Amino acid sequence: MELSGKAVLVTGGGSGIGLGIGLALAREGCRVAIAGRSPQRLQQAAAEFADPKSVWTRPCDVADRADARSLVAWVQEQVGPLEILVNSAGVNIPKRRFAELDPADWDKLLAINATGAFNCIHAALPDMRQRGQGLIVNISSVAGKRAMRLAGAAYCASKFALTALGTEIGLEERAHGIHVTNIYPGEVNTPILDQRPTPVPPEKKREMLQPDDLGALVVAIARLPARVLVPELVVTPLYQEYA
Repeated sequence: MELSGKAVLVTGGGSGIGLGIGLALAREGCRVAIAGRSPQRLQQAAAEFADPKSVWTRPCDVADRADARSLVAWVQEQVGPLEILVNSAGVNIPKRRFAELDPADWDKLLAINATGAFNCIHAALPDMRQRGQGLIVNISSVAGKRAMRLAGAAYCASKFALTALGTEIGLEERAHGIHVTNIYPGEVNTPILDQRPTPVPPEKKREMLQPDDLGALVVAIARLPARVLVPELVVTPLYQEYA
């Protein structure tokens, strides 16, 4: 499928997986809007795009439903009819063991990692339904398929919620020509590693998945014919077990 000219929104697009996906889609000729909470980080990310005319930036807290709705409306007005939505906004916390988990951090992770995706999807779907097409990609985690002590209770719960959300929406919306794909990455070298209780050494980061790897996967999915649906995809670095 030809991607040139398609309007894309990537949340969490200021760094990490979101930025890697945005750059990959821009190289295919897409018109890419990246959103995140930090205006400075978005400006730095936009400077990485080869063609400045291929990228738009807008600060947004996806956990704020009104802000998410405004973001989607802005993309549709400034960039074009939204054809690809990538929900990549996600956070974790250092104190993630349940014995030390702050209830406020529980609320924060559920609000951003799960409700944030709901807010963006809920705002984008009406127009996609009307046009009878659209691709929604949710960046979940292997921690959204298998509970992991390393990820922590709140992160796992938020990603399990995102997994269920994407799966159910995909079941409902395929009748309207809308494709929904959940991607479950293993360890990825992104700034979220800074929130780990134990620092990750550089040599370990080099062995992890890189943001560009996820970008290549999303491009491959987006280029498939409309008759093809990829409901979910697990991807891990070679060293990481998944069973």
